[in-house]
Amino acid sequence: MSRHPLVARLVLVPFAALALFAVALPASARDVSCRLDFDMAGWSLLYKTASGSGRVSCDNGQSMAVSIKARGGGLSVGKSEIRGGRGEFSAVRDIREVLGTYASAEAHAGAVKSSKAQVMTKGEVSLALAGTGEGFDLGVAFGAFTIEAR
Repeated sequence: MSRHPLVARLVLVPFAALALFAVALPASARDVSCRLDFDMAGWSLLYKTASGSGRVSCDNGQSMAVSIKARGGGLSVGKSEIRGGRGEFSAVRDIREVLGTYASAEAHAGAVKSSKAQVMTKGEVSLALAGTGEGFDLGVAFGAFTIEAR
């Protein structure tokens, strides 16, 4: 993301602010912190598609292998592969709350070294993703990001 931080900031700042207000329950009811470590690859030409796998790990000891898919559209073109990506979920009660389809917004930019930044929400659960990899891509895309148990 160091090559094109302005593109990411223009998209992420409003969504990050929205994500902060997405959690409606008090902190005492939602106190499990989880993260997603993932790898994914995909392409875009107005329509964007990517898939991959990862692991969700929580501070209460729960963990789960997951598959991930991203689908959507927007002003986007390219092909990229993200390795060693990381995501942080808002507080949840149980690891199973992170499964499902999130509404997403994404800014991506790169040539040779690719960067990915996404903020998304699914009801009361929010997820912020970041990762770097290889490929060429440029654009802004909106769509769905799905996390399923493997």
